Amino acid sequence: MSTAASLSLAEKDQRYALHPFTNLSAHEQNGPFIISRGEGIYVFDEQDNRYIEGMSGLWCTSLGYNEKRLINAATRQLEKMPFTHMFTHRSNEPAIELSEKLVSIAPGDITRAFLVNSGSEAVDMAIKMVWFYHNAIGKPNKKKIISRKRAYHGVTIASGSLTGLPYVHDGFDLPAIPVIHTETPYLYRVGETDETEADFATRLAATLEADILAADPDTIGAFIAEPVMGAGGAIVPPETYFDKIQAVLKKYDILFIADEVICGFARTGNMWGSQTYNINPDIVTCAKQLSSSYLPIGAVLINQKLYDAFVTGSDQLGMFGSGNTYGGHPASAAVALETLNIYEERNIVQHVRDRSGRFGERIDALSNHSLVGHSRHVGLIGAIEIVKDKSTKEQYPVGDKTAAKVMAAAKNHGVIVRAVPGDGIAFCPPLIISDEQIDDMFDGIQAALDDVRRELS
Repeated sequence: MSTAASLSLAEKDQRYALHPFTNLSAHEQNGPFIISRGEGIYVFDEQDNRYIEGMSGLWCTSLGYNEKRLINAATRQLEKMPFTHMFTHRSNEPAIELSEKLVSIAPGDITRAFLVNSGSEAVDMAIKMVWFYHNAIGKPNKKKIISRKRAYHGVTIASGSLTGLPYVHDGFDLPAIPVIHTETPYLYRVGETDETEADFATRLAATLEADILAADPDTIGAFIAEPVMGAGGAIVPPETYFDKIQAVLKKYDILFIADEVICGFARTGNMWGSQTYNINPDIVTCAKQLSSSYLPIGAVLINQKLYDAFVTGSDQLGMFGSGNTYGGHPASAAVALETLNIYEERNIVQHVRDRSGRFGERIDALSNHSLVGHSRHVGLIGAIEIVKDKSTKEQYPVGDKTAAKVMAAAKNHGVIVRAVPGDGIAFCPPLIISDEQIDDMFDGIQAALDDVRRELS
C-alpha cells in the first residue's frame, strides 16, 4: 500500500475526500477532475488544459476567475477585521453597507436583509421566517410550504424537502417537513397538445389552486419558486405564469418566496429574476452571484410586513432566536459589496442583455441537431433537451445517460457544461462572456453532440 507521502493528489482525493452529488463507487474507479486555476471565463486542470467554464462553476462565478478587485476587497478586510459576528446587537461595517445596498436594489417592497452563508441556508432561514411570522400574527397552523416538481432549493433537511428532485430525497428520508409539490411549468414536457403558453399557465394556476384547497388554505404558509428553475433543467416559465400564480396566492393569503439563488444579480437580463417575470415577493433568497462566489455568502430579504411581525414576536419571546456564526462575515460581506459595485459600474445587466441575443441564437440553432428536441433560454441561462425521436419527444433509456455522454464529450472539446434532469444540458457562463466566446462554447457543444450521435449510431 502506498504511503500518504507517495500518493498523487488524485489518489489523496480518492482516499480522503467525500464528494457531494457524486456516485462514490464510480469515483473510486475514475478519480477526480482537479481544477488548478482560472482566468476570465476559463479554468485549467492539472495538466494546464483550458476549458470554457460554461456553468460558472455551479451557476455562480458571475465575474469569472481572478477578478483582482474582489481579491483585493477580501485582503483589505482580512487585514482590518477578519471576523466579528452579528448576534446580540453586534455588527460590522461591510455587513451594514451590504444590507443597505441589497435593500436598495431588491425587487418589490423589500426593507430588510438577513445575512447567511449559502443558498441552502437562505432557504432554510426563509422557511423559519414563514413559521415565525405566522406564529407572531396568530396563525400558527399556516406551516406547509408549496414548492414545485423539479425545483431545486437546496439540500439541508428543510431546503432539501422543498427541492422536487428524487436524487435529493432518496436515502435521506426527505421530505421531512410539510411540503406540497405542485406541477412543473415546463410546457415541452407537461403541456397538452397544441396548448399555448398562456393556456398552460392558466391550467397550472388552476392546479395550484386545487392543491391549495385539497391541503386547506389555512394550513399553507408560503409558496416558493425560482424565477427560472436552475438545477431542475434551466426551465423558463411560460408567459403569464407568475401573474396567474400570484393571483392565486393572494386569494388565499399565502406568502411568496422568490428563490433568486441562481437568477439573482443579472443572470436573466435584469438584476433579479423577479423583475424579469413581474414577481412581487414577500421574501427573497439569494447567494451564489452575490459575491461571484469568491467567498461564501447569502441573504434573506424580507418586506416590511414580515419585519413588523418579527419585531412583535421577538419582543414577546425575548429575541429573534435564529442566526449563524458566519452570517454577515466581514470579509464575505466586503467581497459581496464590491461585487455589487462592479455590477453597477460595468453595467453588467446591459452586458447580459447585449450578449443574450447571440447566446439565444446559438442555443436555438442546436435544436436543428438530430439529438436535440427542445431549447430554452433567457438572459445568459439556458438548456437543451436530448431526445431519441424529435417528432414524438421519446427519450433515450435513463440507463443510457445520454446527457452525461454529451457533457463528457463537451469536456473533450474544452467546454464544461452540466447534465440536468430530463436528459438536459444546461448553460450558465460567466456574465462577462463575449460574443466570440459564446461562439467558442457552442462550437464545442455542437462537436460534442456530433460525437455522441456517432457513438449512438
